[in-house]
Parts: sequence; C-alpha cells; structure tokens
Amino acid sequence: MDSIKKLYEITAFGELWTQPGMLLMLVIGIFLLFLGIRKKYEPLLLVPIGFGVILANLPGAGMGIVPEEMVRFEDGRYMTLIEIAGEYGIMNYLYYMLIKTGFLPPIIFLGVGALTDFGPMLRNLRLSLFGAAAQLGIFTVFFAAIAVGFTPQEAGSLGIIGGGDGPTAIYISIILAPHMLGPIAIAAYSYMALVPVIIPPIAKMLCSKKELSINMKKMDKLYPPKTTIKNIAAVKIAFPIVLGILVAFFVPTAVPLIGMLMFGNLIKEIGVATGRLSEAASGPIMNTATIFLGLAVGATMTSATFLDIRTLGIIFGGLIAFAISVAGGILAVKVYNLFAGKKINPLIGATGLSAVPMASRVANEIAVKHDPGNHILQYCMASNISGVIGSAVAAGVLIAFLA
Repeated sequence: MDSIKKLYEITAFGELWTQPGMLLMLVIGIFLLFLGIRKKYEPLLLVPIGFGVILANLPGAGMGIVPEEMVRFEDGRYMTLIEIAGEYGIMNYLYYMLIKTGFLPPIIFLGVGALTDFGPMLRNLRLSLFGAAAQLGIFTVFFAAIAVGFTPQEAGSLGIIGGGDGPTAIYISIILAPHMLGPIAIAAYSYMALVPVIIPPIAKMLCSKKELSINMKKMDKLYPPKTTIKNIAAVKIAFPIVLGILVAFFVPTAVPLIGMLMFGNLIKEIGVATGRLSEAASGPIMNTATIFLGLAVGATMTSATFLDIRTLGIIFGGLIAFAISVAGGILAVKVYNLFAGKKINPLIGATGLSAVPMASRVANEIAVKHDPGNHILQYCMASNISGVIGSAVAAGVLIAFLA
C-alpha cells in the first residue's frame, strides 16, 4: 500500500482535486484548438495560444506563467533570466524574455509590413479616413470601462481590442495591464477570426440595400480622379519613410510598432536589392515570433488568473469595442455620402478596423451578393490597411497618456 501511495503521489491526479479549475481551462484550450484546426479561425495564432493554455494548466507541469511579483525582489530588482528559467521553467523564461520586454509584437509588425501593399490606400487616400473613424470603438469602450470600475490602464488595454489588431492589443497590454494579457489576446484574436460573423449583421442593420449596392467602379467612371500617381513605385518607397518620420514626431510612443511596420514595408517595396530581407521578415522571422508569442500568451491563462468575473467583462467589452469600430466606419461613410457627389459603399467603412485582409474579403462578399458585378476588394483594402496604422497610432496615444 505504501508503494501504491507513492506511485499516486508521483502523478498529478491529486492536483485536480485541489485545483478543479484546471479541467475547465484544459477544455478552453481544446476549444481554441478546435476553432483553429477545424474551423480554420486564425489557426496561426489560435493553435499556439490554445496549446499554450493546455501546457499552462497541465497539473504538476509548472508551465504556467507566474505573476510579476514572484520574479521581483523587494528592492525592485528582477530575477535574471537564468534564475527565472531555473525557478519557474522554460515557458516563464520565454515570456519574460520575449513578451514582457515587448520584443515580439514589433517583430510581428515587421513581418506584417513586409506582407502589406499600401498601393490601394495610396490610390484612394480619401478612403483611408474611414480607417481613422473605425477606431471609435477603442475610445468608446475605454471610457465605458473606466465608468464600470476598470483602472485607466486596464480600460486602455480593453479598448484596444476594438482596433482588431492582435499584436497591438498584446503590446499595449504588456505595458499597461500585463495581468490582463491572456484574456485580451484571446478576445482580440477570437473576434478577428469571427469577422465573417460580426460584420454582416452590423452592415445589414445600419445600411439599406441601395447603399450596399453602390458600385464603386461605376462611381469612378462618373467621377474620375482629378489627379493620378505617375510613379507609384517611387511613392510606395517614399511613403513608409515619410510616414514613419511623421508618426515619430506626433506620437513617438507608437514608433516601436509603426517603425517596424514601415521598415518591413520599405524592404518589400525596394524590390530585388532587399528581397532576401523581405522574405526573411515575412517568413522565418515572423513565423518563429508567432509561435513563441502564441505559446507564451496562452501560458498566461492559468486557472488562477483566467477564471475571474473580470475576464467575462474583458471578453464582453472586447466584443462591444469591435462592434462599435465596425459601426463607426460605416456611419462615417454614410455621413460622407450626405455631402459628396461621388458616393462610397458603406461596407468600405466597415473594414476600417485592422483585421487584414479578412474584413475586406467579407465586405466584398456582401457587396457581390447585392450586385454580382460590384467587386470592392481593392477599395476595402484602402480602408483596411489604414486601420492597421490607425490602431497602432491609437495604441501609442493611450500609452503616452497612461503608461
């Protein structure tokens, strides 16, 4: 019997009785894997995050991320990375080296920049204004969250979900509210994946069939552009340089994200001379960063930190922020159409949040349903891409005021 008792103590079954929340977290991790694998919802992020949740909640494994106070001494000094690895394991080593330092989100922005074509936005600059309007959800939920009891820092991290940009949400949470990182990351990427479910009902509620049938190509023929870009290749090279400098002067706290985004785009647009750099940024570097980001963020979601009433508030508030951002972009287009001769399809405003390119694809599918010849993808991308810039700038503003 003593031998059987020792064998039982070696296993981790005993912890299930003392921490039953682990079982629920394992179910949540498996559900995230289901969404990524079976439903194909943001699999590049939800699969690593889901598996990270499972690792963090395996009884006795010691793979969960520990609170910051456990790696900080009374005099304010932190453990070295070697001490963290020895005391709390490999996952904490990765988290405090790559996530807590804010290293990985800008690296992912580097890869995003190398994959992004700003051409549609540069050819339709007026449409980029709706990317700014779609940030309405960020600041609406920011003030609402403060009103219901969140601290300003927590409210800023919650509101940024409305920007529809996972790396941005993670970056601002690391700085302002690291204890909310797991739920915010899950909410941000889940709602990005659910764009095909979120945009259609909001568009149907706010737009008439006539508005959804506005044909952008016909509008271009009726109201041809007065100016055209003669050397688009040169403009696309100059744009990331100029925009990066301007953002640095006006919102310097946004430079870690915008700067890496613009650099990634620059090496892409230069062409063959920097082709190897662009391929590395958008391929091996971005893929490696995504793996470690997902696993480490998932590992923050232990039962002790995630199973809390505030978590439900974060998830619900994130959905509200996302929905308001979509509605804000649509309403901005409707207001614009009241005063403009050249009408714009309101679906373009719905893509002003930063869920690229899924939001544009969804909007295009809705437009085609109302008019099979009305392909608005390139117009949607103008607003969609500007939303990437807008959410990063909004994050910089929040950090400047709250950090």
